[in-house]
Amino acid sequence: MKKLWILFIVLAVILSDVMCAVVAYSYCDLVWGGKYAGYSAPPSTAFAFAIPFLIAIAVCLAVAYVLRKKGK
Repeated sequence: MKKLWILFIVLAVILSDVMCAVVAYSYCDLVWGGKYAGYSAPPSTAFAFAIPFLIAIAVCLAVAYVLRKKGK
């Protein structure tokens, strides 16, 4: 239990990296799809994919904070 907070910190870092990759891929897809495939959504809608990741990162950081306080 003492070192469990480190696991949640690592999970938050991994989630932030995955979030960047997902948003970048979606943005690029929407840019090129708008040019060549006729997508109607603007590329800025790709940033909506970041919302669930940001919530999960915040939860992981909150759990890590609580676990660290309980460990002290």
